[in-house]
Amino acid sequence: MSLPPDSFRTLKRLALLLATLPLAACSTIVMKPFGDIAQQQSQLIVTAVVLMLLIVVPVIALTLVFAWRYRSTNQAAPYTPEWDHSTRLELLIWGAPLLIIIALGAVTWISTHKLDPYRPLERLDAHRPLVAGVKPFVVEVVALDWKWLFVYPELGIATVNELAAPVDRPIEFKITASTVMNSFYIPALAGQIYAMPGMQTQLHAVINTAGVYDGFSANYSGRGFSHMRFKFLGLAPADFERWVQTTRSAGGELARQEYLKLEQPSESEPVRRYASVDAGLYQAILNRCVDSNKMCMGQMMAIDAAGGLGKGSIDGLSSQPWRDVQRTYVAALCTPDNLSGEGPVAYLKK
Repeated sequence: MSLPPDSFRTLKRLALLLATLPLAACSTIVMKPFGDIAQQQSQLIVTAVVLMLLIVVPVIALTLVFAWRYRSTNQAAPYTPEWDHSTRLELLIWGAPLLIIIALGAVTWISTHKLDPYRPLERLDAHRPLVAGVKPFVVEVVALDWKWLFVYPELGIATVNELAAPVDRPIEFKITASTVMNSFYIPALAGQIYAMPGMQTQLHAVINTAGVYDGFSANYSGRGFSHMRFKFLGLAPADFERWVQTTRSAGGELARQEYLKLEQPSESEPVRRYASVDAGLYQAILNRCVDSNKMCMGQMMAIDAAGGLGKGSIDGLSSQPWRDVQRTYVAALCTPDNLSGEGPVAYLKK
């Protein structure tokens, strides 16, 4: 059974339309971002691709040329079955890729250090160096299940699923997570940076064009992962001041007890604004002791560094050789049940 010509053409057009539908959602924001760091990263991608194409394109072209020239029906092509070596060809085959690898390695090494997310900015864009004495705008980022919390320490406010920053001012992000690892990513601003519980990562960036940009988690973190999205508002200074005033007038208070409720897993959370924030909230989140009944990680590490629960736990210490060095570690912890003499618990009670 054959289709009429008109029906066949209709099916072809429909198939072509269906094939192009996935491209309708594509965005060029990664290659044409609006922040200087992201722009430098996109330039690095282009440079790397061009350098690799210097090898790929000639190889593909020569493959087609050789296949055509030395086809079985071309009797005019030279036939040398005993040929097995050419010094010039060997130099070309190995030398050209080696030069490309050296160039690519040099560019990558320089860019890796230049675009280190922990490195403070040295410029606003390619034409404007950073003015001496300008302090970065600090934003403390917390990845929750499944939403984003942004704390602005110098303003004393906080937001959920909405981030705002002034245009042409360096931004210093301090990033952590509440439970599992996530990835903080604003394609228009800079590359993605992981958010991990009990750890702090950093990102320095700047937005050069006012606008509303998408931000999201780029690391799967459970059922509500697909809803971990937020809007990043790049605002002119005057508009940013109005946004701050709006947040302060419409928001509530983010105290520790309120945070513990916010920390509970939830999906598709609306934008929330808080006019005030507990001064030590971010550090408590980072040290995993928002609940005052828990010991902070910093305190625990200080105890461990001192040998474990102070001088009274000296009987619980042991040691073993490690790389020709005798290392001391806590082998046992004295508790009220097995306390004998001057143990750590008795020492701490003094």
